[in-house]
Amino acid sequence: MSYPEDLVYPEPRYDGDKGEVNAVFRPATTPADISSPGGSTHYLATNTSTGGEYGFYKVDLAARAAGAKPHFHKAMSESFYILSGELELYDGDKWVTGREGDFLYVPVGGVHGFKNVTDEPMSMLMLFSPGAPREEYFEQVAEVARRGPEELKRFRVRHDSYFVEDFED
Repeated sequence: MSYPEDLVYPEPRYDGDKGEVNAVFRPATTPADISSPGGSTHYLATNTSTGGEYGFYKVDLAARAAGAKPHFHKAMSESFYILSGELELYDGDKWVTGREGDFLYVPVGGVHGFKNVTDEPMSMLMLFSPGAPREEYFEQVAEVARRGPEELKRFRVRHDSYFVEDFED
């Protein structure tokens, strides 16, 4: 196999000669950071813990969990990897069924959504890049939604979540 001679890597961000001991291990038995009747979210790597490089979450959705209606982000991409079960994923054009091992990458600005329409729970990994402080969004969106549509819209925009329904005429 041949490789191009002009490979381009990002500029180095570490200038040490020996490396550092700075890895972070999170056992699988660590409890979820957020739990509700609709599912749970595990903060595997947050904006804070990665220095803003990315946010990485394990999300478990209960049967018939609503998920997120079509929306887009102006500052970050989002990726979904299905660990188990099935998840309806909106790719900006149509709803597709994601199953174990399926992956959806949504570039910045790409309309997407997800929902569990089955009678079984499901589990997925979500990656946001670059990282953003998504934890407040996950923790407070249900409460803010109860306060009414205008406050919910402001909250969503504050968290780089532009829901199509918020901007329809």
